[in-house]
Amino acid sequence: MEKHDLSWMRIDKELKDSFAINFLRAHVFEAQTVYRINYHRIFMIEEGRGNLRIDDCIYPISGNELFLLAKGQLYTFEEGALMTGYELSFGDCFWEKTPGSASNCKAVLFNNAVDNQQLPLNNTDHSELDMLFRALHQEYVKDEYPNKLDAMAAYLKIIMIKIANVNASLARGFDSYENQLYRQYLELVSNQYQSTHEVADFARQLGIPARKLSDLCRRCSGKGAKDIINGQIIAEAKRSLQFSSKPVKEIAYHLNFSTPDQFSHFFKKNTLISPNDYRGRFVNIGM
Repeated sequence: MEKHDLSWMRIDKELKDSFAINFLRAHVFEAQTVYRINYHRIFMIEEGRGNLRIDDCIYPISGNELFLLAKGQLYTFEEGALMTGYELSFGDCFWEKTPGSASNCKAVLFNNAVDNQQLPLNNTDHSELDMLFRALHQEYVKDEYPNKLDAMAAYLKIIMIKIANVNASLARGFDSYENQLYRQYLELVSNQYQSTHEVADFARQLGIPARKLSDLCRRCSGKGAKDIINGQIIAEAKRSLQFSSKPVKEIAYHLNFSTPDQFSHFFKKNTLISPNDYRGRFVNIGM
């Protein structure tokens, strides 16, 4: 394989109605295939073994757990990994069918998915979610009928609320004004980090001072507002370096850096390694 040949990486195929749910029973991943996803994805794993790699992090699979992946992320089940459970995928077009009261859950879970990538389930949570996933899957495989999409969207709404409440930190003060602002900030950063890196730009859109936004982010997440922006930029930079053949110069301009040197300095400051050295780690992946 030539350097950075991406023939082994797959892009999500288009889903009918921007939604799909499948049940995998003792499925063994025989080949390591990297996917770049165009839809949000949830894996609810009842039993399993091996590793799941998401971007540049490796997570051991043990069962009774959830993995939450946001669109744009890269993932692969390492060769020999096994899972029994559900794979649920949905796009923004389908999500728009869900009642608005669940939107806060989606914002918290997926606008900063790295913080919620893997969620362990206790027996009670697993039992409740298994029932909901099973019911949603049963609706999905039925023949078409009027309002079928609305019924599935209603199940998805309940699933998202339940998942949000699995993590106690998400349940505390869920509807407070500060949490609402924080979720709005995450959504703005998720959509605009390629065009602006300035906290002040986002604060202006939210109608609050930049200092107040930074303080709010620290109270809600333990991270500063600038740290959240930088995290999005670094995550996308790593994906581009690892899974694309774009020159560093092109990546730098795509992420709105004035010069490649500025980007390289930023990347090394945040990762302690240069972009070229980071990419060099993965030259032989897929050979």
